[in-house]
Amino acid sequence: MIRLRHPNVVLFMGAVTKHPDLSIVTEYLPRGSLYRLIHRAGQRELLDERRRLRMALDVAKGINYLHRYDPPIVHRDLKSPNLLVDKTWKVKVCDFGLSQFKANTFISSKSAAGTPEWMAPEVLRDEPSNEKSDVYSFGVILWELVTMQQPWSGLSLAQVVGVVGFQNRRLAIPPDIHPEIASLIEACWANDPRQRPSVSNIMDSLTALLKPSAAQPVHGGKS
Repeated sequence: MIRLRHPNVVLFMGAVTKHPDLSIVTEYLPRGSLYRLIHRAGQRELLDERRRLRMALDVAKGINYLHRYDPPIVHRDLKSPNLLVDKTWKVKVCDFGLSQFKANTFISSKSAAGTPEWMAPEVLRDEPSNEKSDVYSFGVILWELVTMQQPWSGLSLAQVVGVVGFQNRRLAIPPDIHPEIASLIEACWANDPRQRPSVSNIMDSLTALLKPSAAQPVHGGKS
């Protein structure tokens, strides 16, 4: 974290190394986590559709920086609770407790890491993974931002592991979502990680959608 410098990655400020108060000190982001912002009652008025798309682009920029680092950094626990929002609504990636440098083609782990609602199926199956597992997780975050719903609400963690990891089910995308956004989410959720887009391609897609000429509601229903 000391070496990471990007406007969409939480800035490391220092560390407390004296027992018993071991801790990491980072910049303070007053709006808290993206998860709380999305799911707090009455937030739809503050989080209009273009702001939510800009937030998704912020996340993609932060992850793209990590994936392009040398060696690449795979976050492995990318989820809306691990994204913090500053006073200007900029989103920054945080919590690198499960992150790993990708020294080879894949990262292997004998224990699945992360939170099942956002985890890629190959990670849930405890198979080798790479940065494309972060792409799957980004797809869930994008789904959260456009639907303002909690992923897999009503299912236990074990049920999520079963339906996503072993039954190849995915979250339902409402039919009135902008078709390009829906296609992007579906691409992020491809069962074969090789078929998922790179984060740089995701950034290009979101940037194009945010251009004034492309102005069209992300969600066709009433806000």
